[in-house]
Amino acid sequence: MTPADPAPDAPDALPRPGSSATPDADASSGTDASPATEAPRGPGVQPRRRRPRGDVRAGLVAAGLELARTGGPDAVVLREATRAVGVVPNAAYRHFADRDELLAAVCTAAMHELADRMSAEIAKVRGKQDNPAAAQRRLGAIGTAYLRFAHEEPGLFATAFAVPEQHTYASTEDADPTPLGLLRTALDNLVTAGVITPTRRKDLEFPIWSTVHGLATLTTHGPLRALSPTQLRHIESQTWDYIGNSLS
Repeated sequence: MTPADPAPDAPDALPRPGSSATPDADASSGTDASPATEAPRGPGVQPRRRRPRGDVRAGLVAAGLELARTGGPDAVVLREATRAVGVVPNAAYRHFADRDELLAAVCTAAMHELADRMSAEIAKVRGKQDNPAAAQRRLGAIGTAYLRFAHEEPGLFATAFAVPEQHTYASTEDADPTPLGLLRTALDNLVTAGVITPTRRKDLEFPIWSTVHGLATLTTHGPLRALSPTQLRHIESQTWDYIGNSLS
């Protein structure tokens, strides 16, 4: 899914470093200046505040995440992110080549929020790894957290899956857990607990993820979004039963 192109006056209208439109006095330094402060002009005037570059990049991603939370991927705009962080627009281009690169970083952050929700739900399940009932509850916890996140954070949920085509999604080999990585671990746990065989386990994450993601999309942005809470719970229950029966 490719997010809609930004409005002409959003990211691409910003002056780039070196442009005469916005002086960039800190281009060669390791810091970014805030537009709220200027160089000293006389005795007693405080010097311009400078921010470490890493802090600015993290701030821009955090600001983009909040924009996405309320407005989805289309709301992630460089100009708004720099305004929220309090740096000149040119500062964004020291960290991101364009709006798509910022969006890709925000998408990754949104995906991590989803994974954190899933991890927290899994942690609530008691029982050893080789306990069949506990292993099945962990799989159910993953699906529950996934759907809950989609409904409670629709903007972030849409953003998590809106990485621009020229960028890539986070790998399951990354240090931070991903939704797919957590699902794979839960399915491996089912093998350890004797619920499914290694043969049945092969690539099972893909149809299960597709089923749950499809339900999440249909009930948040699709034709099933107007369901009542009672109807939604009924469909969710049917979906869990369907997945559970498919394991045998």
